Amino acid sequence: MSGKRLEFLIVDPQNDFCDPNGALYVPGAEEDSKRLAETIKRLRNKISHINVTLDTHRLIDIAHPIFWVDPEGRHPAPFTLIREDDVSKGLWTTTVPDHMERAWHYVDGLAKNNRYMLCIWPPHCLIGSWGHCVTKPVYDALLEWEENFSLVDYTLKGLNMWTEHYSALKADVEDPDDPGTGLNEKLIKRLHDADIIAISGEALSHCVANSVRDLADNSAEEDIRKLVLLTDTTSSVRGFEKLGEDFVREMTLRGMQICRSNEFGRDL
Repeated sequence: MSGKRLEFLIVDPQNDFCDPNGALYVPGAEEDSKRLAETIKRLRNKISHINVTLDTHRLIDIAHPIFWVDPEGRHPAPFTLIREDDVSKGLWTTTVPDHMERAWHYVDGLAKNNRYMLCIWPPHCLIGSWGHCVTKPVYDALLEWEENFSLVDYTLKGLNMWTEHYSALKADVEDPDDPGTGLNEKLIKRLHDADIIAISGEALSHCVANSVRDLADNSAEEDIRKLVLLTDTTSSVRGFEKLGEDFVREMTLRGMQICRSNEFGRDL
């Protein structure tokens, strides 16, 4: 692989996911981050480009408790799943009545895309908060890499309150009035220009999985074979481990490679 263009795609390496005090801590992510940081430092002079996505929300979000109420006026607990039928039957309604029609169309859209049903998450990665920031080990490694006079390319996702945005490349249900929820063709093209793409970040079961799937769905077979998942730098949300396992199995069958971080890039 000598002389080849190496890029990193690091999905949501943020305090709320990676720090045990984070709002949505992913078990294992603290150690994942340390291993990722060590890998970036080890390959510092061989990395051509680094792409980092940042999950970015406001308190009012269709996947946060404040958005919904039950018939008694109580907000859903984190990790509540809201199905299309739950909304149709009035088991959950929007806190602001005027939002109801649009919210119903959203859960209907989720059902049609057959990816996830609506999951209510603890408020997390709120823009401007500590939880939104890149976790320190990874941030320090990124700064060290930037001393090469290279710039980390940051992509914010999730600011639109009407849709979830697990994937780095597009929202789960696109908002026709918001181009930021559509397919990020610029990022796809940049990744296609690479010879090998190291994949890392949180969480394996959700944002990493959707990012890689969307990239693969918009790539030729030879581009999918460029992808290398660093398996010990990413973990699944507790209770969703099977989703992470299914993703790895699916994508390795499609051509994605897997590797432990301390073994990656030894032949570069």
